[in-house]
Amino acid sequence: MFPPMQPEVPSLHPSELDPSAPVPAGTVLLDVREQDEWDAGHAVGAVHIPLGDLPARYGELDAEAPVLVICHSGGRSARATQWLNDAVGFEATNLDGGIVAWAGAGLPVER
Repeated sequence: MFPPMQPEVPSLHPSELDPSAPVPAGTVLLDVREQDEWDAGHAVGAVHIPLGDLPARYGELDAEAPVLVICHSGGRSARATQWLNDAVGFEATNLDGGIVAWAGAGLPVER
C-alpha cells in the first residue's frame, strides 16, 4: 500500500515551531497514530486519520493546505508524508520525533 521509504522526506522538528502558535495558520496537523494512541494524548487541533485508513480517507483533508504529519516518534508520519506528497500531490512535512518530541518541546497535548 505504501511505498518503501525514500531517504529524503521533508521534515522538521517541534523545536523549530513557534511555541505560541506551533501549527502555522492554514496548516493541517494530521495525526496518523492508532485510536488508542490518539486517546492517550494528541496535539491540540490535530486531525486524526490512522495511517492504515489514509488511502481511503485522505479526501477529508484540504488538498490546498500544507499538511504537517505526526505519529509517535516520526516513522509512520514519514511514510504518510511521502505517500501524500508522491501519490496524491499534497504539500506534506513530517514532524520529526512525533508526539514524543512535540510534548518534550512543551507544546500543547490534550486527552
